[in-house]
Parts: sequence; C-alpha cells; structure tokens
Amino acid sequence: MLDGKVVFITGAARGIGAHTARLAAARGATVVLAGLEPERLAAVAAETGGAWFEADVTDQSSLNRAAAGTVERYGRIDAVVANAGIFPRGTIAAGDIEAMTHTVQVNLVGVMRTVAATVDHLIASHGYCLLVSSAAAFTALPGMAAYCASKAGVEQFGNAIRLELRHRGVRVGTAHMSFVDTDMVRDVQEDMPEFRETLHKLPWPLGTLTSVETCARAFVDAIERRRRKVYVPRAIGAVQAIRSVMLSPLSDAIVGHSARTGVPRMEEQVRALGRAFGRHGGGR
Repeated sequence: MLDGKVVFITGAARGIGAHTARLAAARGATVVLAGLEPERLAAVAAETGGAWFEADVTDQSSLNRAAAGTVERYGRIDAVVANAGIFPRGTIAAGDIEAMTHTVQVNLVGVMRTVAATVDHLIASHGYCLLVSSAAAFTALPGMAAYCASKAGVEQFGNAIRLELRHRGVRVGTAHMSFVDTDMVRDVQEDMPEFRETLHKLPWPLGTLTSVETCARAFVDAIERRRRKVYVPRAIGAVQAIRSVMLSPLSDAIVGHSARTGVPRMEEQVRALGRAFGRHGGGR
C-alpha cells in the first residue's frame, strides 16, 4: 500500500497519468498532478483528493514551482512518475522538424527536467522515480524516429541516474510499454491509416493494445515495489532481451521490405493531414 506517500505525476490530465493517479490514491497515496490542461487536472485532483499544478515539462521554472508547492503543502515527495509525452506525425523527409525536436524536448528533456526539479526531495525521502520510456526504446518503426529516439534516451538516462542515486537511497525505474489505448494512440491511428495498418501487422506482443487501467496498475505496483524495470505487457521484457535482433540487419530487411511501399503512403497521409500532432495535445 501507499499510505502516507506523496506521489508526483507529470502528464496527469488524461490517459496513463490520470489513471495512475486514481489507482495510487485508491491505495492510500496523496497524489499531486502536473500538466497543461487545468480543467482536466482540477477534475482528476477533485476525484483523487490531491493537488494539481499547471506545469510545462519543457519549462524548468514551472516544474520547480510545482515541486516546491508540493513540498510546501505536503512536506515531502516520495515518488515521481515522469509520464508526460507526445507523438508527432511524419518522417524525416515529410514531417515538421520543429515538431520532431519538440517531441525530444517533451519526452526526453522533460523527463530530465522533472527529475532535476524533484531529486533533492527524493533524496530526502529515499524515494522512487519511474521514468516512462517505451518498447520504442529498443525497437524501431518508420514514422516513429523522434519518438524512438526520445524513448531510447529516457531508458539510458534512467540507467545512468540509477547508478548516481542508488547510494543516496533513491531507486529509479524505467517503464516500457507496447501501445496503450490512450487518446494519443487513438489520435495517431485516426490521423494515419497506414500507421494503423502497420500496428495491426506487428507480431505479439509488440502489436498488443493494452488498456490504460492495466498500464496504470503496473505503474502503481512498480511504485510500491520500487521496481527497476516495468514491462507492459510483461512479454515486452522478452523483446528487450533480444533487442540486438530487433535492431539487426535481418530486422532492417524485414521491416524495410514493407516500408518501401508503406512509407510513401504514410508521407502522403501526413502531407494531407496538414498538422504535426493529434487533437489531444502536442505541447504548447
């Protein structure tokens, strides 16, 4: 149980972040929500009995204020879930480079900034930090270049700071999921039919669409047990174990065969779409 623990969650207005907050609160935690949608944050905070702060993970000052406000109100931070993330449309040849770099700023640099804002408080509480990476950290698909790069960076950032913070009593985990049934994933499939078809062709467990509730339960279990790695579904752990195969010349040949025709169709759909992010967010 999480009785008496204060859990700070970014990207908490909807999806995985909001469901993680609900479940953590149900297990006794005090939850603090940070994100960019004030009305939704307020609603989730009212539901969970916690607090919320409008904070942009690309803005260090807003994260610092949220962390300081949490400690001022509750006296401590015991766990952090660095969950905020976005997914751009397009390839390097037919996409918005500013959207791609912004994705890295949110997904990777935002995680780094979240940890920087809370690390002193985690050291004081001998706390736990869960960094939300993805199965995309050790796999690759066309149309996901910026997302894959950012999530691979989150994994390695977590691996390194785990060693930096271990002797201070802080434990660090990274979470690796296949596709989760969130607004973000639904938006991508709606915007790009070719991408949707690609997902349907992926082998198990990479093509698995996991419920938000299942993912949130895995996250809260990880907080309780201070897990080093979280895989959703668990079989994703086996994919990580053969990551050298997933990123091998053999994999390049298999994926590249379908990409020869699939990528031009995807690029045509992206050009017709005329925007880089979905209806439910891409940052400011």
